Amino acid sequence: MAYKKILIAIDGSELAEKALTQGANLAKALDAEIVVVTVTEPYHHVSMGEAIVAFPAAEYENAAAKAAADMLNKAEQHVRGLDAKCETRHVKGQHPAEGIIAATEELGADLIVVASHGRRGLSRVILGSQANAVVVQSKVPVLVCR
Repeated sequence: MAYKKILIAIDGSELAEKALTQGANLAKALDAEIVVVTVTEPYHHVSMGEAIVAFPAAEYENAAAKAAADMLNKAEQHVRGLDAKCETRHVKGQHPAEGIIAATEELGADLIVVASHGRRGLSRVILGSQANAVVVQSKVPVLVCR
């Protein structure tokens, strides 16, 4: 199968940058479109008994939007440095795996590239694995980079 649109999910980590490079190089070799996506999780507040510790929602949204824009701009520059071009997308208010799957379907991507942090054992159970969730939920092939 020749992939035509490759979605590359990033989270700002060093491992995600490696996945970005691998995905962009693959897209370039296949003459496929690249869409770089980052997902901002929903706003949460912490409740401890009767006290509520909350970062104001508007401040959270502004900080998340700025962080996503910075991350996507950096990713776009990185891809251009590999002599390729890309579209970027910020998915707001979703958990990472859900946002990646939704963006894949909305954009019509036919391959997802995602980084795995390689957690094992109890840390994987406690922290979960967004890459694993993407693999399980995706209707298109997923390239997991480590």
